[in-house]
Amino acid sequence: QVQLVESGGGLVQAGGSLRLSCAASGRTLSNYAMGWFRQAPGKEREFVAAISWRTSNTDYADSVKGRFTISRDNAKNTVYLQKNSLKPEDTAVYYCAAGSVFGGRRVSEFVYWGQGTQVTVSS
Repeated sequence: QVQLVESGGGLVQAGGSLRLSCAASGRTLSNYAMGWFRQAPGKEREFVAAISWRTSNTDYADSVKGRFTISRDNAKNTVYLQKNSLKPEDTAVYYCAAGSVFGGRRVSEFVYWGQGTQVTVSS
């Protein structure tokens, strides 16, 4: 089992920055891909970014490429999502997830999920 706990959400003005954290515990994550997804009201959960725990390879949705950065800290077993140049359309609940294969972008490809953290970007 893997437990994931997100933190760092909040209210920010457009153009601002925010960093989300995802603290992982449980079984070793060395073979996992860690991802961030988001879900806005009335919309489906969508892929944002992912990182391979083993290789640090990254993958980003086109909508956030160049603005968001995913990273990991092995010592802290934590994954981060640095979000810059935030836009009102980035408003959503952000979820951290762990999957067994890096490269997937579908919700079904991630096995473990956090409870989510709300990010609201005001215009």
